[in-house]
Amino acid sequence: MIKNVVWIFAVIASSSALAGDPAIPGHHPLSQTQAGRLLLAELRCAACHSGVPRNSRFEKTAPDLAEVGARVTPEFMRSFLESPAAAHPGTTMPDMLASKSAAEKKAIAESLTHFLIAQSRPANPGVVAEPMDRQQGYELFHSIGCVACHGPKETAPNSPDSKPDEEDEEDLDPAKAARKAIKPSAVALSHVSAKYTVKSLSEFLFQPLKVRSSGRMPDMKLTPTESLAIAGYLVGEQEPASKSLVTKAELVQAGKEHFRALNCAACHPLPGFEAAPTFRSLKTADLTAGCLSSLNDGNAGSKSRGNIPRFLLDPNQVSAMAAAIREDQMAGTDKDLLAMSLTAFRCVNCHVRDDYGGVHDAHNAFFKGSQMNLGDDGRIPPPLTWMGAKLQSTWMKKVLFDGESVRHYMVTRMPQYGELNLSHLPALFSRLDTMTGPEMNLPKPESRSEDEKQREKLMRAAGRELLGDKGANCVACHTFNGKAAITNQGIDLLTSYERLQPAWFHRYLLNPGAFRPRTVMPTAWPGGVATHKTILDGDTNRQIEAIWYYLSLGTSAADPSGVRAVGTKLVVGDTAVVHRGRSRVAGFRGIAVGLPEKLSYAFNAETGTLSAIWDGEFVSVNWSGQGSGDFNPVGQSIQLAQDVSFAAIEDDKAPWPLLPVMTKEAPANPDPLYPKNVGYQFRGYFLDKWFIPTFQYRSGNLEIEDRIVANGEEGNRTLQRVLKLNSPAAQTIWYRALVGDIRQESDHVFSIDRLRLSVPASETRLRSLSDEPKRLELLLRLQIPQGISTLELQYEPLKK
Repeated sequence: MIKNVVWIFAVIASSSALAGDPAIPGHHPLSQTQAGRLLLAELRCAACHSGVPRNSRFEKTAPDLAEVGARVTPEFMRSFLESPAAAHPGTTMPDMLASKSAAEKKAIAESLTHFLIAQSRPANPGVVAEPMDRQQGYELFHSIGCVACHGPKETAPNSPDSKPDEEDEEDLDPAKAARKAIKPSAVALSHVSAKYTVKSLSEFLFQPLKVRSSGRMPDMKLTPTESLAIAGYLVGEQEPASKSLVTKAELVQAGKEHFRALNCAACHPLPGFEAAPTFRSLKTADLTAGCLSSLNDGNAGSKSRGNIPRFLLDPNQVSAMAAAIREDQMAGTDKDLLAMSLTAFRCVNCHVRDDYGGVHDAHNAFFKGSQMNLGDDGRIPPPLTWMGAKLQSTWMKKVLFDGESVRHYMVTRMPQYGELNLSHLPALFSRLDTMTGPEMNLPKPESRSEDEKQREKLMRAAGRELLGDKGANCVACHTFNGKAAITNQGIDLLTSYERLQPAWFHRYLLNPGAFRPRTVMPTAWPGGVATHKTILDGDTNRQIEAIWYYLSLGTSAADPSGVRAVGTKLVVGDTAVVHRGRSRVAGFRGIAVGLPEKLSYAFNAETGTLSAIWDGEFVSVNWSGQGSGDFNPVGQSIQLAQDVSFAAIEDDKAPWPLLPVMTKEAPANPDPLYPKNVGYQFRGYFLDKWFIPTFQYRSGNLEIEDRIVANGEEGNRTLQRVLKLNSPAAQTIWYRALVGDIRQESDHVFSIDRLRLSVPASETRLRSLSDEPKRLELLLRLQIPQGISTLELQYEPLKK
């Protein structure tokens, strides 16, 4: 039994150290040299100079200009090219025309504008057809996390006074005073209304990484409706869009020549242009002249500048960059690399790591949650201290790259910076954060001796009792298998085994406050001593081991005492009803859709497939709240396969990539990154005015919008499914349309027991399943053209 527990953990947040070098804003730990290295990468100095310490992880890719004319208004483009900092305060784009006269600047900016617009598809700045909710945009902007980087545009309601009273001021310790002195991040947005139309901004917000692949503006997992609402709020009331610029051939040609002469391709690749050879090495250069000279302070006359680009750098930034140039390496230890990564991508604006980072006081009031009793745990993003020892590597990848989340109560969203930018983080966390603990000696299914069976039975019973209201009563504050808790609705306990590492789990249960100061999470083992003496003889290690084993059973684990399953039927009226949760017919990320025509279906968002169809009543759920409550069809459903529907298999002989199968005897997922390993990614959904969803997902580089509606008269209803496919290039992809005892009725009509499916004219393949030769699968070989195309399917439920 553990009698004393010694913690060697870093003190978090409450004893915060001073911020790092002032060249980089925010509460970070970077030295002057490290800050300079990030600035060199942010400003892309290596694009023009050799002798610059480089690390591709931090280099800020310039925006893609291929479609800039369809995205940015001509008026803004002219003013930005003429004077970047005046048009967009805070931009990292240098003034390439600083040495020119005002007349020359105007002429060059005009010709470059004509050239860039000529490279783009025609702009369509017309009035947005969909209604936009600017109030929703205001609420989203100030709640999902935008303020962490951009600062609030409005004062938070009920926010505390920014200035403490005199008594508080006297009581502040030096560390807290230093933290309060740090200015919060505030990336300016004052230029947005001039730069974008509502339509073009909403398209950018929906998929920012398509234009800015370096991830400084992350994907906030917005639906099209949400993107439109935020765009409407940021742009505000806008006059009808001006006519598109009609380009002039002579100006396009002049702009092309300026684009080449100014070496714009060094940062902005365009077909037909190559970057000029790099200039002199900065290692041997005189740093008192050139881009880092005092000519960049904004006060020097243009005649003395020559052709030097003008960056508006302050003295701290210049000093930091000069210090970095004198060094040989871009990054040193793993600790340095992590600190630079968390600072570059502004993770420190929301998360604490050791003694740096965290939500700024000025932004605190904008972080909200639906479970007020959880305190800061319910609204503030979790610490990153010990993160590598806390999360399983596969789960960390799901969070970083697939948008996985278990904190349904937290309004703030985890941004998606893209695997291209953060692929190094999981391994880096794992190398830095290692933790040991008592071995979790769980029963093994393959070893079924009588002693092992008895031990498994004992651990199962103990784990269930400890989780329930006769033990530690974890179910009072945590949902269990989608069932609501009595007090709070904390993280579902059954996600623990898949998410967490056992050593961290063990230590966290012993002392939650060591990991999250001021947490409301209690411990049943104060000082390492069990409070429940009759369970497993009060042995602390065995009790925690039993809980871990019980959670490893997954959905096969019976409800502990105290879990209340509230059965509720959802009724569909004149508009569609959408319910999300777990389901036997739709998996862990199931979405049920009930249509007014009394036809319903389930969609498995984990794999992107239509997984069940039924008629009559909609669903029953075991918890009336939205989100994690599991659901089941009220009537008998037609169950379809839940594997991925699209795949780029080699030919019709190649096996279909199947959903991993887990059993009670083998509960571990053999392929935890399925279906990501076959190229699938769910992108959310949006609702039309009848509340019918359009699901959005990807298969490889194919973007898919998937919408299902009911057609026909009562008594003869069908589901019409239209998949809109957007491909960057012509390609061949396979679609798995049906699995089971399939009968072919005609060239394009197939049926199983209670369902008839009509497919479009295409190459079809009926083949036996490798493990069940008597069952068939129907594959469609699709020749996808470049651009947008559609695939239409009709599902007809059959009466017995």
